[in-house]
Amino acid sequence: QVQLVESGGGLVQAGGSLRLSCAASVRTFNAVGWFRQGPGKEREFVSGLAYGGSTSFYADSVKGRFTISRDSAKNTVYLQMNSLRPEDTARYYCATTRFVRLGILRNRDEYDYWGQGTQVTVSS
Repeated sequence: QVQLVESGGGLVQAGGSLRLSCAASVRTFNAVGWFRQGPGKEREFVSGLAYGGSTSFYADSVKGRFTISRDSAKNTVYLQMNSLRPEDTARYYCATTRFVRLGILRNRDEYDYWGQGTQVTVSS
């Protein structure tokens, strides 16, 4: 069982930045994904790291603005979010897999463990 804890959310003005953290209870090189769920919306993929951590991928809506990274020594994955927009307002979740899964994982059903999320609110 892997426990994930997100942090770093908050209220920020449009154009501002936040860095989200996802701390895992164990050291793992499995794929990690960030998802978000806005009010009345389905949970959608934002960004992810493939197994091993060397390949990152992004949703088109955040490409060029968000950057995902991993600090293996701290068992933590980060999501640096710049040039934030009101439409980025959502609860952000990180997730990882139980077993090694190769490739680019964009589907929430491909992930097994989830954190509780951290709220990001962007004011206009």
